[in-house]
Amino acid sequence: MSKFRLDYVWLDGYTPVPNLRTKCMIREFDEFPTLEQLPEWGFDGSSTQQAEGGDSDCILKPVALYPDPTRLNGVLVMCEVMLPDGSPHPSNARATIIDDEGTWFGFEQEYFLMQDGRPIGFPQGGYPEPQGEYYCGVGFKNVSSLGREISDAHLDLCLEAGINHEGINAEVAAGQWEFQIFGKGSKRCADEMWMARFLLERLCEEYEIDVEYHCKPIKGDWNGSGMHCNFSTEYLREVGGKEYFLKLMDAFEEYTEEHIAVYGPDNDLRLTGLHETQSIDKFSWGVADRGASIRVPHSFVKDDAYRGYLEDRRPNSQGDPYQIASRVIQTIQSVPTA
Repeated sequence: MSKFRLDYVWLDGYTPVPNLRTKCMIREFDEFPTLEQLPEWGFDGSSTQQAEGGDSDCILKPVALYPDPTRLNGVLVMCEVMLPDGSPHPSNARATIIDDEGTWFGFEQEYFLMQDGRPIGFPQGGYPEPQGEYYCGVGFKNVSSLGREISDAHLDLCLEAGINHEGINAEVAAGQWEFQIFGKGSKRCADEMWMARFLLERLCEEYEIDVEYHCKPIKGDWNGSGMHCNFSTEYLREVGGKEYFLKLMDAFEEYTEEHIAVYGPDNDLRLTGLHETQSIDKFSWGVADRGASIRVPHSFVKDDAYRGYLEDRRPNSQGDPYQIASRVIQTIQSVPTA
């Protein structure tokens, strides 16, 4: 028997954006444990805005686990929050979302690295050089030593943890970075996105750096941060067709308000029609158009196939991937296939 460190991770009850929380227990196992072997665990919900002090017990239910590359015999445990009677807590978005393993998602998480209240690369007073050379940039003046070091280290941690991390790049503004997570099914992809966020925030503790997910933390002529949602269904990948695609876009336009409602707070600050966005009150799609609500890749329309994946560019960096993916599936399911 070996002692294992189990770091339980969950989302608290803060709104409009939940925070990640974690607590650790030690248990003995013959080998790396399975999900079924992990016990449920309680916590003080009155300290996380999930219960009142007079009835404060909430339950952590393990739903996914990953090896912790930073710990000997470490296990990262993604959890849902449950009420004592076993029903999902009202803050538990994962328990009630629509899921479909045939619907594939790729989330592009943008964020700023902040030090002393400003993005790294921003001078103590004023602003850095205008946007232009930062995107996918190289060199200290464009990406700083810390930005590259942190993003590279985060990539390695995710891969070692078995998270389907697909890549990184410096983004359009100074101090802004992006990583991508791909998964089959909304729950799997969102679990991995939340755990990737957890690993990034925990890593940045070592550097005394904060991760800023707000979609527009710097006012002025700077791009905001999004979490573009790439999606495809089995039907879109294998059948597709222009007629079906146009009906699908009609549905996305019809449910514009429902999508915006779960695409992250303060999105009106980001979706302005500038900086590669469409206005928040409009819906559009376009081939290779990063100023549209839905970007249609050239590969999708190649040979008039209208087949493959699409990118919804409206979700922002603070969005909850559970709710975003569920809303996308809900809209897709409203459109009958041939």
